[in-house]
Amino acid sequence: MKVSKSTLHRRIKEGAIRPHSNALKPQLTDQNKQVRLNFCLSMLEPESLNSNPTFMSMFNVVHIDEKWFYMTKECEKYYLHPQEEEPLRTCKSKKFIVKVMFLAAVARPRFDCSGNPTFDGKIGIFPFVFKEPAKRSSKNRMAGTLETKPILSVTKEVYRRCLIEQVLPAIHAKWPRDGGSVTEILIQQDNAKPHINPTDPVFIEAASRDGFDIHLSFQPPNSPDMNVLDLGYFRAIQSLQHQEAPLSIDELILAVEKSFDQLSSESLNNVFLTLQSCMVEVMKNLGGNNYKVPHIGKHHLMKESCLPLQIECEKELVNQVLSHMQT
Repeated sequence: MKVSKSTLHRRIKEGAIRPHSNALKPQLTDQNKQVRLNFCLSMLEPESLNSNPTFMSMFNVVHIDEKWFYMTKECEKYYLHPQEEEPLRTCKSKKFIVKVMFLAAVARPRFDCSGNPTFDGKIGIFPFVFKEPAKRSSKNRMAGTLETKPILSVTKEVYRRCLIEQVLPAIHAKWPRDGGSVTEILIQQDNAKPHINPTDPVFIEAASRDGFDIHLSFQPPNSPDMNVLDLGYFRAIQSLQHQEAPLSIDELILAVEKSFDQLSSESLNNVFLTLQSCMVEVMKNLGGNNYKVPHIGKHHLMKESCLPLQIECEKELVNQVLSHMQT
């Protein structure tokens, strides 16, 4: 802008200049927008459409997604004792910092009438790693010692095995059974290539065990804003994880799992409410993603015991979306 930083700071304070952080968003086709609108409409309670459209509680939906977690950032800030040595962090290349992919699974938490969580919604977070014996001895371990190695290429078979051997057992162990019965559970995934088809026979056989009725479903293409993990929960985990200083893959896994466990049920419930608010904005944009994530003052509403269970939507907006889709 060809002005000094002090002048720029004064203009921002005066309100003459507005700072803005701009993030890239997925490019959407007309078909993508149509699918996004259909998805948002499907999340409305059918019996509420004629009077006061309201989103479903989403208690039976499990959101899953994968994310790379890195051992460290290129630049980290440390607070040291005056006589403490500065840590030495090395890697062969900044482009190849050690990383591990995790699959996270969360559902909407449930609370009793006093606001205490009866189900925290955290199904689990699972690393894609394997154990391999060390081929040579070193100062850190003997040859033959099992080492944890990351799976750098997650294929359809690896993904299916993680779902069947880790995610499904975690759901079976943690899912609340109201009155001894379990309703239909939907596992929502994105459209990545390694993801399996909802009609996968091996998954269907495993998902129907122990009296459960579990199905896979896809979220709209190019729509990370339709998943609570991408919408904000992953960032919260990552901010806590970076407060640790892991030196090995095992320590990185422990740091990520610790961060996942530390996040409160209230934070997870807030992201589900944000998701419903984003769906309202998607309908206002007729399927587009040119909107700011809305803020409804959830912490204030929580203190006042007025936090809604479901977000309402204007009937005129629903009628406008239906008319647009017909044309």
